[in-house]
Formats: sequence, C-alpha cells, structure tokens
Amino acid sequence: MSRPSIAEVSTLIADLATLRQNPHRTSAEYAALMNRKADLLERIAAHTPGDTDAAEVARLARERADSLKPAN
Repeated sequence: MSRPSIAEVSTLIADLATLRQNPHRTSAEYAALMNRKADLLERIAAHTPGDTDAAEVARLARERADSLKPAN
C-alpha cells in the first residue's frame, strides 16, 4: 500500500464538502466517496503500525463503505 499524501487527504476533504452541499447527490456517488475515504484511512492505518485508534477508524470506515455497496 502506498503512503497517502497530503494532496490526497485534501482532495478527499474537498470532495466530501462538495458532496455534502449537493442536494442532488446520488446514493452511488455517496457510496463511491465513502469507499475512497475507507481506502485512504486504511492506507493511513497501514503506515502507522501500533496506532490502534487509526486502525479502529479505518475498520469502521470500511464497515460503513461496505454497507453502502449494492447487494448483488
């Protein structure tokens, strides 16, 4: 896993703010953004071994993102 950059974090935060302000957002757009957020948090946790808080936040984000995926 590559180390996340500040630019990636900034882009995600900006995209979260934009999506939050869009009253016409779709559930698919929201789910895709939550998946990106989970991916980023997992990468952060992977690069901070021993940080149980980072690992827990990443786990919860992944759980939430997975819950938003459509059932097949």
